[in-house]
Amino acid sequence: MTIDPARAALIEIDIQNDFCPAYTLRSGEKLPPGALAVEGGDEVIAPLNALAAIFAEKGGKVAATADWHPEGHVSFASSHPGRKIGDRVELPGGAGQFLWPDHCVRGTRGAAFHEKLDQRPLSLIIRKGFRRSLDSYSAFFENDGLSPTGLGGCLKSLNVETVLLGGLATDYCVLSSALDAVRLGFTTILLTDAVRGVGLPAGSIEAALETMKKSSVLMIPSTDLSFGA
Repeated sequence: MTIDPARAALIEIDIQNDFCPAYTLRSGEKLPPGALAVEGGDEVIAPLNALAAIFAEKGGKVAATADWHPEGHVSFASSHPGRKIGDRVELPGGAGQFLWPDHCVRGTRGAAFHEKLDQRPLSLIIRKGFRRSLDSYSAFFENDGLSPTGLGGCLKSLNVETVLLGGLATDYCVLSSALDAVRLGFTTILLTDAVRGVGLPAGSIEAALETMKKSSVLMIPSTDLSFGA
């Protein structure tokens, strides 16, 4: 598939330490697995870096999202006495919330981007999930489906027509971002070699991929893309 970078944006979703396996920093310090480590999560970095470099060279837009939770966030199981990770709770207004370990607390090392992610091509960083009582999976909207992060309006103002999505995790933040991108009218491409999933509950990754296919999300490995204009 041929992409015009001038009309496209690469969105790198939540490439943060808390979502990645253990690794050794350039300094030699060893970081343990993140609080919500995704198996193979760091494997998305190389294809995203390669694609971001192409976008930067050809004038395309590259954005990254990051969970930026306050302590005591509604998505943390620790914020709900008697509940455990993997439980689902009902919130005011009838919204459901899946419970996770404490992760990506703003200002902590776990919330920082992985050291190997090349941030030089980034023109925009979206911090999400920063409201204590409202989670945000999608790069475009908070989980109420109404409160925008600002990314959609920004991309439309730049005449972006196509968005390419990679990052973590396939079955949550990537899924929600892809569905919202389609809803906003963007041609939406999932970079199949640049996503990894949580797999909680069992079957969630396969279900997410099927949902995206049915919603007109294109499934393409980054190596199958070419660039025009």
